[in-house]
Amino acid sequence: MSENRLKRRKLRNKLFTKNRLVILNEETFEELFSFKLNLMNVFISVTIGAILLISFTTYIIAFTPLREFIPGYSSSKLKRDATELALKSDSLTLALQRNEAYIKSIQKVLTGELEYAKFNKDSILASSDSAPSQVNISASKEELELRNQVAKEEKNNLPKAKKNTQK
Repeated sequence: MSENRLKRRKLRNKLFTKNRLVILNEETFEELFSFKLNLMNVFISVTIGAILLISFTTYIIAFTPLREFIPGYSSSKLKRDATELALKSDSLTLALQRNEAYIKSIQKVLTGELEYAKFNKDSILASSDSAPSQVNISASKEELELRNQVAKEEKNNLPKAKKNTQK
């Protein structure tokens, strides 16, 4: 134990021994400035400087447009433009479907398959609007069985959890 204590004292002495850092003019040997330092002060100042540098860099990257240069980040303008283009493409596909239905109806009138009296643009466009497909959201037999099994397991595990918390 005395060896450990001796090592600690030596380390403490090295950390807190005062040293002087002097900057001299080479030609005139005039002292420009000097510091009284110890290793602990240098270690603390370097650590604080590193923390400040890291936090400043993180702040610049996180809150300025510089983050767009990092791979994986995209600009908000790019996201907005992509959303706008997706909406436009959806509306254009709908308009294209309506126009195709209208042209097919005109072709039927011209070939004589449909009488002109029955030809109405509004009825054609209404028939071309497809209703949203009906999705079956009812649970299957397998899903119901799984739900029942999970519920039973939860009921079985519940008393064990209560016993553990009461101890």
